[in-house]
Amino acid sequence: MSDPAESFLARHQFLIYRLFSLSGLVPVGAFLVVHLLTNASILAGPGTFQSRVDLIHSIGERVLPIVEWAFIFLPMLFHATVGFVIIANGLPNVGSYPYVGNVRYTLQRATGMIAFVFIIGHVIHLHWMGKPLGGGQFDPHAASSSAAVAIQPALASALYAIGVLCAVFHFANGLWTLGITWGLWTSPAAMRRANAVSIVVGVALAAAGLGSLAGLQGLRGQKLDDARAIEANMHEDREARERLLHGGDRATSAVRPAVGAPVADSRGG
Repeated sequence: MSDPAESFLARHQFLIYRLFSLSGLVPVGAFLVVHLLTNASILAGPGTFQSRVDLIHSIGERVLPIVEWAFIFLPMLFHATVGFVIIANGLPNVGSYPYVGNVRYTLQRATGMIAFVFIIGHVIHLHWMGKPLGGGQFDPHAASSSAAVAIQPALASALYAIGVLCAVFHFANGLWTLGITWGLWTSPAAMRRANAVSIVVGVALAAAGLGSLAGLQGLRGQKLDDARAIEANMHEDREARERLLHGGDRATSAVRPAVGAPVADSRGG
């Protein structure tokens, strides 16, 4: 008797593999690009990084978790699950056929597994969901200083560098394989051009990721205190604007005449 799960995968393999490939680009890959570029804004200063984080959190504390699960966590879990199924059914053949294609094949799967473990650790370490496990060290109201303190240990910095590089390679190399899967480049010349684009994307994202780590590592001593002062001032400014906005709304409501109420004539006489 056939395994129902195996039968389902066999029946829908074409669709599942296409969705797997597409999810690596959108939304998972798109999130990776936005996330790395946002983090790289620390190189422009703590105030710039804080403003980027504030922009993300401006959608609301109730809406943000829905967005995260719908467009980040669930697609990522789908991509990882299908990826592990593919890995379980395909063995690397680098030893038998040691050429570049097979090396990339093996690295794609190895970096995918490392990136998945890294992402889990990253979420526990910094995301608020990791607080019950002793993590959740990132404070969105003190973005630079909290992140800098969290990754200051040498081991943490090394693990983050490895995780970022694996995630970037997996995404950049995946762009090349995605085009093959979808039939976007079939000729050797097209594959070479796509390979060049993948390399450029990978190098740029790796620079952004490692640059953000270096920028956070540079926040020590007086620079860390300065970052905290900037964050505190920005937080006070946000709260003052919110109080002014809400107070203005209440004041407007208080002076607004009721529907049908007579309005005094401001003209003399």
